[in-house]
Formats: sequence, C-alpha cells, structure tokens
Amino acid sequence: MGNIETSKKLCTQVRRDIVRMVHAVSSGHPGGSLGCVEYFVALYNHVLNHNPKNFSMDGKNEDLFFLSNGHISPVFYSVLARSGYFPVEELNTFRKLNSRLQGHPTTHEGLPGVRVASGSLGQGMSVAIGAALAKKLNNDNSIIYSLHGDGELQEGQIWEAAMYAAANKVDNYIAAVDYNGRQIDGDVDNVLSLGNLRAKFEAFGWTVLENAQGNDLEKVIASLNEAKTHSGKGKPVIILMKTEMGQGVDYMTGTHKWHGSAPNDEQLEKALAQLEETVGDY
Repeated sequence: MGNIETSKKLCTQVRRDIVRMVHAVSSGHPGGSLGCVEYFVALYNHVLNHNPKNFSMDGKNEDLFFLSNGHISPVFYSVLARSGYFPVEELNTFRKLNSRLQGHPTTHEGLPGVRVASGSLGQGMSVAIGAALAKKLNNDNSIIYSLHGDGELQEGQIWEAAMYAAANKVDNYIAAVDYNGRQIDGDVDNVLSLGNLRAKFEAFGWTVLENAQGNDLEKVIASLNEAKTHSGKGKPVIILMKTEMGQGVDYMTGTHKWHGSAPNDEQLEKALAQLEETVGDY
C-alpha cells in the first residue's frame, strides 16, 4: 500500500498526464478525469487488493474494479500505467489509431487492467453486480468496486441494477458516484435533477456513505475503508462522493465546459504551470 505523501504527489502527476493526453490528440474528457484523480489513486494505491504484474481477466482472489463512466478513461489509463499494468510511455498512444488506449476503454486489444468495455452509460453497475455474484459462487471473498458519473444515474438501467443488488444481498460490492453536479449539457440539476440520492439508494435497500470532500485523498481513502467495513452485512454499499470537475486546473473548474473539450497549446501550458511535475512525465 502506498505512502500518503507519495500518493499526493502522484495525484498531481496524474493530472499532468490527463491534460497532456487530451491535448496531444485534441480530444477526450479532462473535466471528470481531473475530478476523480483522488478516487483512483486512493483505490489503486491504498485499498484494492490487485496484482498489476500478473493481470488476468478472471481476477481470481483479487478485488476487481469496473469503470462505468468510461469517458473518463484518461485518469483510468494514467493510474493503471503508474500502478504497473503497462508502460507509462504507452500513454503517448491515447486515442491514436490502433492504440490499446481508446477514448473509451475496450477489451479487444487486451489492455491490462481493463476487464470490460465501457462508455455506454448505465451499464457498469450491472456488470459489477454480475462479477460480485461470480465471486460469491466461487467462494472468493474479494470485493467488487465500480465508479459512476452523477449524470449517468439518469439512466434507467442503473435503478434496475440497484434494485437487483439489494434484493439479492450483493454485499461484496462497493459502488461510488462522482457527484460533481455537472454533465455534458450543463448542471445536472438543470438537465434532470437527481433529487435526494441518499434517500433514493437507502429506499432501494443500500448502505449509503457520503464524502463531501472527494478531492481530499485521505478522506477518500477513509471512505473506501469505511465502506469495506460494511461488506458482508447483507447490503450493497455506495459512496456519494462530492468532487469538482476540472480539479487542479483553475480555468476548468466551476463549469461543465471541460467535460469533453481538450485544451489548446496556450491552455495546456497554463494548466501545466499549476501542476508541478512530481513523478516524471511520460
């Protein structure tokens, strides 16, 4: 498990990776990626029981993670690479022809760390529940994790899956919501308000945790560890994690504009000036 100060430095480096990746090909989704850095670093450096050097699709006796909001692939790829799943230099191939690092994660090229293609919003919870049930059938006590966007919760399949997980006591499953309040068309409350998410998930039979500081690494680690204490108690668990879209780059925060827009040369330099190189660029 990682050292906190080292992981904080890694968070900054991952943010550098993100803005450089999307800038290089003038496409991608930096906003949500920047907002979820602490979650990914906390999960892969401090919580997940995983084996980067010996990746297998079945992940026997390992915890598994599924990214449902696949458009935030830049943060996923950066943390996978910097966790040892594949060479950091491969980040240079992001969104390029024949790359294993497509805009949305895919499986046909065999990228270590990716177990399901994602990006069609609403599907990831169903996949994660299936994996959690498989763990139970195999008497494997590992935990399944997934991450979802708040705008993604407007998809009906999420609520079918949520109902199924509670009814079938899928209690080896910890979901998290990137609750930044913004989606591609604007503020979530203006597009389609989610109402009281805590009350909704509790009504569906879930254990609900809230983290008002999803960009505080230590608090994210604490939330994930608290969620683990609820495993095996008959209910699936979800963490509602308040984050800031574009976190770490001042002109990308406070707006939905950077959900799916890449910085130009000048904007990249401005972003990198705010993000000190800590681990080493690829």
